[in-house]
Amino acid sequence: MFQGTASDVGKSIITTAVCRIFYQDGFKTAPYKSQNMALNSYVTLCGKEIGRAQGVQAEACGITATTDMNPILIKPTRDMTAQVVVHGRPHAEMSARRYREEYLPIAGTIVRDALDRLKSEYDVIVIEGAGSPAEINLKDRDIVNMRLAAWADAPVVLVADIDRGGVFASIVGTLELLEEHERSRVKGFIINKFRGDATILQPGLDWLEQRTGIPVLGVVPHLNGIDIEAEDSVALDHQEDNLNPDADIDVAVIRLPRISNFTDTDPLGAEPDVQVRYVQSPEELGNPDVILLPGTKNTLADLGFLRESGLAEAVRKKVESGTRLVGICGGYQMLGVRLSDPHQVESEEGEAAGLGFLPAETVFYPDKRTERVRGTVACNHPEWLELQGISVEGYEIHMGKTEKLEPVEGLFQIGSHEDGLLSADGRIWGTYFHGIFENDEFRRKWLNLIRQEKGLAPLQTDIHFQRRKTAAFDRLADHARAHLDIDKIYRIAGLK
Repeated sequence: MFQGTASDVGKSIITTAVCRIFYQDGFKTAPYKSQNMALNSYVTLCGKEIGRAQGVQAEACGITATTDMNPILIKPTRDMTAQVVVHGRPHAEMSARRYREEYLPIAGTIVRDALDRLKSEYDVIVIEGAGSPAEINLKDRDIVNMRLAAWADAPVVLVADIDRGGVFASIVGTLELLEEHERSRVKGFIINKFRGDATILQPGLDWLEQRTGIPVLGVVPHLNGIDIEAEDSVALDHQEDNLNPDADIDVAVIRLPRISNFTDTDPLGAEPDVQVRYVQSPEELGNPDVILLPGTKNTLADLGFLRESGLAEAVRKKVESGTRLVGICGGYQMLGVRLSDPHQVESEEGEAAGLGFLPAETVFYPDKRTERVRGTVACNHPEWLELQGISVEGYEIHMGKTEKLEPVEGLFQIGSHEDGLLSADGRIWGTYFHGIFENDEFRRKWLNLIRQEKGLAPLQTDIHFQRRKTAAFDRLADHARAHLDIDKIYRIAGLK
């Protein structure tokens, strides 16, 4: 089990790397995180919703993700309230206090049963903790850190982030706040996100091992351009590592307060001629070629943020001056004329005016649609003729239904129904398709529309997004093997 001294220390990436290593070495391996709080979701093949990190880790293990790998997913909807998703289906909206006092005792049984099923199917389970195991106010009802390690009888490796500073204090302080039986489970430390000369760090490592009697299993350097989907939007705080200011196409993504499934834009950022920037204010917007409104866990609240921040008006002015506009899921809903929430699924406000870029209305219902989908580009707009008939696949996660208010062209045909809408000039479109840009032919031809408008020649790139993901897992595993004591990790895990 990998636990951390804090959130965002790199537990998910380390877990993914070790999952890949065990898989490469021939072990039937599965990831597990009992309770995940995240807005970045993954839809399993059977249409269930889990945390994206566990879906990605399952891919690194070469297996199909199931809800047993993340039986409880908590998706914050508003301040102090979250949607609790149990085995891939919405269970209830709960306050933090209600969840802690009423549901955690039940949740403990759910997560142990899921873990037992995985243990019966796989050679090794790689477990990821959440936040820090030393949160004193949460320990008595913990189901995701040290109590889970005890239930699983799992040795623990503690991961710390040196990039934020205070790494030795965070490690020693975490140990000091653990009970003796919890400390005895910690078998090693990993220092993550290192930048610099490792020899200068050695005296500190020697002191740490002498002070605690626990070995340092490695110092992992920061890895730029890792190309593996992030679990949490806090990763967007480090976007400067991946900016490409010389790119031909500039895409500005609105960083909504409750942004979800922001990894929809990862394939765009992988293209050599595209820069993807996340912006939170009109001043940051600049002069992009495309503005993208991403998914959100609370469309009405984030629509309010757009208006209060001045971004709604700034986006309107950019669109009027020729900037293209795309909305995905919640962003698509915002592009319409009206949003209604008669059942108070997302908000107590009940109704709000949309941004008015597309003639559509969205009504929210308690039932949630989570499904993997396939379709084709079906619109007949002259600008989109090059894209017509292209096969696309992705997934849907939403609680609203969007209807046209007047005849307007749909964008995709999924079985017997349409998805998405396209403006009369072809420059504004919205869809419920998460993962739409993972479709290589669609992504490249749409980007070439923008290049053509700018007077640039079409670009033919050899980027196959799925193959790129596979290569990224192998690159991450190579990086981990180079900087971790893998033999010692094997001994800790009780494996040969």
